[in-house]
Amino acid sequence: MITSPNTAVDLYCERTSAEFWAEPVNAFSNLSFIVAALAIVWLMRRTEVRSSGPALFLTINLVAIGLGSFLFHTLANRLMMLADLLPIFIYQIAFLLFYARCVAGSKALTVAGLLILFLLVNLGFMQLPKEWLNGSLVYGGALLFILAIAAYHRASGKREPAILYLAVIVFALALACRSLDQWICQWSPLGTHFLWHLLVGGVLYLTTRAYVLNQPPPHPSGAE
Repeated sequence: MITSPNTAVDLYCERTSAEFWAEPVNAFSNLSFIVAALAIVWLMRRTEVRSSGPALFLTINLVAIGLGSFLFHTLANRLMMLADLLPIFIYQIAFLLFYARCVAGSKALTVAGLLILFLLVNLGFMQLPKEWLNGSLVYGGALLFILAIAAYHRASGKREPAILYLAVIVFALALACRSLDQWICQWSPLGTHFLWHLLVGGVLYLTTRAYVLNQPPPHPSGAE
């Protein structure tokens, strides 16, 4: 950690200066999001599923998450923190909306209610002290909603019914790594935040895959 926090946003063990490459492992571990996006593209090309607008949006958002996080872990300023957080938030909202509307087939009013509930739950988690679990509780709402969607996904017999439960397990491990980063600095100067990136890349691949494989089929040509 750097000793003069005014020179850069200093949140992780690996950063020991304000230099651009002060967090090389944290920066390059964001390749996991790019790999996840490429894996989704490969999935859509090798299977019978279509590359719908929502599927493409989620895939492009994976790339945006990786680029935004890379910029934050190199430039380390408040503007780049927004570039890091905003694509993650957009992905959460988009996945919830697309899954509820297109996969679960929920009516617009139900989808709107779910969105409001999601925002309220996240707002509640944001009120908790940032010192708790190194700020990881801000993702508590996302974890709860993935768990709820996973239960629906399995109960309704969707393709790969356990995939979102797997996403929940990996996400819990990712949150543990994010929470431990500051606590283990004295024993491991590298920290564990890079593991958060690697694991969350896997989580977003799994959730995007769940959508892609279960999205509604295209309308027949010429159909109303």
